[in-house]
Amino acid sequence: MWQKVVASSKKYEGAQMKFTYGTAGFRQRASDLDSVLFKVGILSVLRSKAKCGKAIGVMITASHNPVQDNGVKLIDPMGEMLEASWEKYATALANASDDELGDVLQHIVSINNIDMNSPATVIVARDTRPSGNTLLLAFKEGVEAMGHTCRDFGLLTTPQLHYIVRCLNTNNEYGEPSEDGYYKKLSSAFKSLVSLAEKSTFSSIKLDGANGIGALKMNKMAPYLEGFGSLLGIFNDGSNGVLNQGCGADYVKVQQAAPVDFVYEVGDRCASFDGDADRIVYFFKDAENVFHLLDGDRIATLIAAYLKEKLDLAQIELSNGLGVVQTAYANGSSTQYLQTQMKVPVACTKTGVKHLHHKAQDFDIGVYFEANGHGTVLISEEAELKIRSAAKERSNDVEQKAAQCLSHFIDLTNQAIGDAISDMLIVECILNEKKWTCADWSKCYSDLPNKQSKVQVKDRTVIQTTDAERKVSSPESLQENIDQLVARVSNGRSFVRPSGTEDVVRIYAEAATKEEVDFLSTAVCRLVYDECGGVGTRP
Repeated sequence: MWQKVVASSKKYEGAQMKFTYGTAGFRQRASDLDSVLFKVGILSVLRSKAKCGKAIGVMITASHNPVQDNGVKLIDPMGEMLEASWEKYATALANASDDELGDVLQHIVSINNIDMNSPATVIVARDTRPSGNTLLLAFKEGVEAMGHTCRDFGLLTTPQLHYIVRCLNTNNEYGEPSEDGYYKKLSSAFKSLVSLAEKSTFSSIKLDGANGIGALKMNKMAPYLEGFGSLLGIFNDGSNGVLNQGCGADYVKVQQAAPVDFVYEVGDRCASFDGDADRIVYFFKDAENVFHLLDGDRIATLIAAYLKEKLDLAQIELSNGLGVVQTAYANGSSTQYLQTQMKVPVACTKTGVKHLHHKAQDFDIGVYFEANGHGTVLISEEAELKIRSAAKERSNDVEQKAAQCLSHFIDLTNQAIGDAISDMLIVECILNEKKWTCADWSKCYSDLPNKQSKVQVKDRTVIQTTDAERKVSSPESLQENIDQLVARVSNGRSFVRPSGTEDVVRIYAEAATKEEVDFLSTAVCRLVYDECGGVGTRP
């Protein structure tokens, strides 16, 4: 049954390494991925057949990684990440030798009761990486080896492909399944929401496009936004810079600094996308030329406060209410602000979009963001029905206007996945209505100083965590020693977690002052190095 597939796979010699499908899919040096892409082509067909022919998306990207890297991830029918139970099949397939390939495929088919006569629909897109074309060809050959073809959407942001997959599998109810349909839906909702504000006060926004696909697509979307589009200045647009090098949301977040050679003045409102435009952070500098970051935590609190205000004004009651989902990386001040001042429930999950997305479904309106700027809002069917009805039927003008704002907000939100373009337009609408500058926004609460570091180790699996990755369960002595260090600083918090893709351990430290953060971060890094077999120079 699998002779043709196995014969085709022999063209691609797998790299001598272990591949693991994680939250980011497969991600590695591009030169090592040909065989993986071929096998993902096979898997995408099987996944579609397992879903009775529904469209499955495949995005070729390495997001915020350096340009020499690339990767691939599968998108399930509602535009969400690949179901967790299928990650092990992706891993097994990627690591299978030619001799093992037929048995691995038969196992996947048998255990999932896949009817091989079922149709299959596979769509694919890629970002702007030079390696994308070669990997795309390998992927297509994998699909063709299964007797199918895929639909190539060319260059897209990751969220655009998620959007298109969801549209295709909802009979276009979510929107028109095309890049043009994406621009039309978001721009229409954006302009409708702006029209409900008393007065538009938009000022120019400077956007760092990370020299990636997001800059390309924002330029394409600008005409749909009419007046707002002309106010958008795009830097690091890919015309002469290197993808993610000294720029992009990950750089700005980790370095706590503006992109290299990014020229901005006091009072400028600035935003930064990552390489595939599923993350966004804002930043500005004050009158003393001090840099200020407005990250995913800030975006989540801004959106949650807006939604709570509109729900209260519209007098809309929801069975499972409004809630925010964070990870352990969320700044402690943001959590306290939401819980004590906004009275909004906060849930914490393991790092990874799939965990936040799943937990957000516990709420009727679930706002989820990672501190790195990846996030969106999920709205239940009950919430959408109540909001749409109130927007049409409320006789009270204040209640109806608030419900109309919420209705347009739903259309402006990419519920499939975190989307830098969608999130930016949402933030702009909220700031416009409030007539806030970035400085005004930053005054909601003061971030605790924090620092992210990493230590290379021989084997990251020696560390096991619990409590949404906030506590180490093994080795036991490590958590005890971390607790002792945390107790030595004011408002201290620190946790460690193994990377999902490489043999490094990531360290987060938070405290009342920068000096205390530096002490805590270095001390915990040394603990990890000593207890977990550190590689290279000791911190």
